[in-house]
Amino acid sequence: MKNKLTYIIDDDKLTVKLMSILISKNKFCEEIQSFYNAQNALEQLKKVIETDLVIPDAILLDINMPVMDGWQFLDEFKNLVLKKPIIIFMMTSSIDPADIEKAKTYDVIKHYIEKPITIQKLDSLCKLIADIN
Repeated sequence: MKNKLTYIIDDDKLTVKLMSILISKNKFCEEIQSFYNAQNALEQLKKVIETDLVIPDAILLDINMPVMDGWQFLDEFKNLVLKKPIIIFMMTSSIDPADIEKAKTYDVIKHYIEKPITIQKLDSLCKLIADIN
């Protein structure tokens, strides 16, 4: 299944730009919405749920961000009432074993991927999404 909408949540603008280009070239999804702040992404997600707008099919989430980090986002995300599942991929530069283990405690995280994103990693995500759907 091709994703209609993917959220990228990462405070690094260069990373977001590079990921967006790679995702667009590989037709991972029809539309990308980028958020440099997880709090803004959460507020947007709540708004689309309340107003029946398009809910993202996938979220690419960084861990270390100011204002609200990826873990805090996930803690809030778990409380949302969704009309359809959203696939979350943790995309981070952290190779800390504690982060990798912590990610396993969140059922909503489908895969932990170390940056930078590559065509091969993106292909793997597509296969995971196809298997889930």
